[in-house]
Amino acid sequence: MSSLGFSILGLIGLIIIGLVVILVVRLLFMLIPAALVAFIVYFLSGHNLWLTGVAFLVIAALSVLKKL
Repeated sequence: MSSLGFSILGLIGLIIIGLVVILVVRLLFMLIPAALVAFIVYFLSGHNLWLTGVAFLVIAALSVLKKL
Protein backbone atom coordinates (compact mmCIF):
# COMPACT_ATOMS: atom_id res chain seq x y z
CA MET A 1 0.00 0.00 0.00
CA SER A 2 1.25 3.45 -0.78
CA SER A 3 1.81 6.20 1.73
CA LEU A 4 -1.31 7.95 0.43
CA GLY A 5 -3.37 4.88 1.36
CA PHE A 6 -1.92 4.91 4.87
CA SER A 7 -2.66 8.63 5.17
CA ILE A 8 -6.29 8.15 4.20
CA LEU A 9 -6.69 5.19 6.58
CA GLY A 10 -5.08 7.21 9.36
CA LEU A 11 -7.38 10.15 8.71
CA ILE A 12 -10.47 7.91 8.76
CA GLY A 13 -9.27 6.26 11.96
CA LEU A 14 -8.69 9.61 13.67
CA ILE A 15 -12.14 10.85 12.62
CA ILE A 16 -13.78 7.73 14.05
CA ILE A 17 -11.82 8.03 17.31
CA GLY A 18 -12.77 11.71 17.56
CA LEU A 19 -16.45 10.98 17.06
CA VAL A 20 -16.39 8.25 19.71
CA VAL A 21 -14.69 10.58 22.21
CA ILE A 22 -17.23 13.34 21.53
CA LEU A 23 -20.16 10.94 22.01
CA VAL A 24 -18.73 9.56 25.27
CA VAL A 25 -18.13 13.04 26.70
CA ARG A 26 -21.64 14.10 25.68
CA LEU A 27 -23.11 11.02 27.35
CA LEU A 28 -21.18 11.71 30.54
CA PHE A 29 -22.50 15.27 30.67
CA MET A 30 -26.04 13.94 30.19
CA LEU A 31 -25.62 11.53 33.12
CA ILE A 32 -24.27 14.07 35.63
CA PRO A 33 -27.77 14.97 36.96
CA ALA A 34 -28.64 11.28 37.35
CA ALA A 35 -25.41 10.65 39.25
CA LEU A 36 -26.04 13.60 41.57
CA VAL A 37 -29.60 12.45 42.34
CA ALA A 38 -28.37 8.89 42.92
CA PHE A 39 -25.68 10.21 45.28
CA ILE A 40 -28.26 12.14 47.29
CA VAL A 41 -30.68 9.19 47.39
CA TYR A 42 -27.85 6.91 48.51
CA PHE A 43 -27.21 8.98 51.61
CA LEU A 44 -30.82 9.87 52.37
CA SER A 45 -32.01 6.26 52.10
CA GLY A 46 -29.41 4.90 54.50
CA HIS A 47 -27.06 3.48 51.85
CA ASN A 48 -29.77 1.51 50.02
CA LEU A 49 -28.24 0.48 46.68
CA TRP A 50 -31.54 -0.66 45.18
CA LEU A 51 -33.19 2.75 45.64
CA THR A 52 -30.02 4.42 44.40
CA GLY A 53 -30.08 2.35 41.22
CA VAL A 54 -33.75 3.06 40.62
CA ALA A 55 -33.21 6.80 41.09
CA PHE A 56 -30.24 6.75 38.70
CA LEU A 57 -32.15 4.83 36.01
CA VAL A 58 -35.24 7.02 36.25
CA ILE A 59 -33.33 10.30 36.02
CA ALA A 60 -31.05 8.94 33.27
CA ALA A 61 -34.09 7.79 31.24
CA LEU A 62 -35.81 11.15 31.69
CA SER A 63 -32.71 13.05 30.60
CA VAL A 64 -32.30 10.86 27.51
CA LEU A 65 -35.99 11.26 26.62
CA LYS A 66 -35.71 15.02 27.10
CA LYS A 67 -32.86 15.13 24.55
CA LEU A 68 -34.96 13.32 21.92
